[in-house]
Amino acid sequence: MAAVKRLDEMQRIALENRAPKEASVMMLIYPKNDIPHFVLIERTESTGKHSGQIAFPGGRKEKTDHDNSVTALRETEEEIGINRNDQHLIMPLTSIYIPPSNYMVYPYLAFAKAELKFTPQISEVKSVIEIKLSELLDHSNEKRTTLSTSYMKEVSVPCFYFGEVMVWGATAMMLQEIKDAFIAAEFE
Repeated sequence: MAAVKRLDEMQRIALENRAPKEASVMMLIYPKNDIPHFVLIERTESTGKHSGQIAFPGGRKEKTDHDNSVTALRETEEEIGINRNDQHLIMPLTSIYIPPSNYMVYPYLAFAKAELKFTPQISEVKSVIEIKLSELLDHSNEKRTTLSTSYMKEVSVPCFYFGEVMVWGATAMMLQEIKDAFIAAEFE
């Protein structure tokens, strides 16, 4: 439950003097050759704080989005071309504050009933990464790595390795929450 502890630490950051922007992301589970997969994206290299990072599809809430789930559905459609009517929301996950960009991110879990054909938005998405759900549940893919970022130097952080793809930070925390939920459901 290291992810929960880290979430608690990050949520303790004083937000009184900051008005965080809102964003939503989507963990979309879908069948590929009858095997459950989920999708991540590699963001394009740009001047943004999260450029080049591995993340769930998602982005900033717009004034026309009547709630955060609409943002997640819309952004998933915009970034990877999956029609929002093909995304079936299961549940919201724990929101998380991202200090470097001052975003409060609202993650959602959804599924698609059929195989998906991705059409990445090339201005924002460098690549689409398809990962078997079983790889998330494989404990050997949980590691630690040492990173330096804009707000922390040489810190050991939990991460997931899916082949050559390393996922850390908020995305790894969200993955851990989902993994823990799947494992808990196995024992019910």
